[in-house]
Amino acid sequence: MSLSYVAAELAQTSEKVKGYGAIGYGLAAIGPGIGVGIVVGKAIEGIARQPELQGTIRTNMFLGIAFTEALALIGLVAGFIF
Repeated sequence: MSLSYVAAELAQTSEKVKGYGAIGYGLAAIGPGIGVGIVVGKAIEGIARQPELQGTIRTNMFLGIAFTEALALIGLVAGFIF
């Protein structure tokens, strides 16, 4: 198997799967979207139950959002790589 044959096969394969990165990112964004909704909803419930802990709950909410959105960024990067 020559190197030019491998290069030709890779070129054909990349043409076939050109749009799959966008589909992959779309699917990867579903989970973090649901996760952020749950995190914010629970934070609002916590603030409504104990308003005196608003600052602590808000800080933890933003940390949860940041970690959840990291999954969306990983999905975006994976879409460009693959």
